[in-house]
Amino acid sequence: MVDCINSLTKKGFIESYKAKEEGLQSLSTKRIYKPDEIKVVDFYRFEGNSDPSDNSILFAIETSDGKKGTLVDAYGPYADTNVSKFLNEVEDITKKSNKG
Repeated sequence: MVDCINSLTKKGFIESYKAKEEGLQSLSTKRIYKPDEIKVVDFYRFEGNSDPSDNSILFAIETSDGKKGTLVDAYGPYADTNVSKFLNEVEDITKKSNKG
């Protein structure tokens, strides 16, 4: 996951986000984004070898004001319910092809 985050950082995804009840919060500016103010441009799943708590997902996010950053969450039984609730309301979620 670290390599993926480093690659995204080089592409300008420098913000870090946290899902809260009110929306998606930028950790640097504290701004709260509503679901219609963001798009998920890509996401990556990572699985641990034996421990289910090692399963995580990394979202690459662009906001309506031009900010780019990442949101990390566990998936499965350890997922953050705020992330799931927020992302269920996001209409623009894309998974980029690994080809070309």
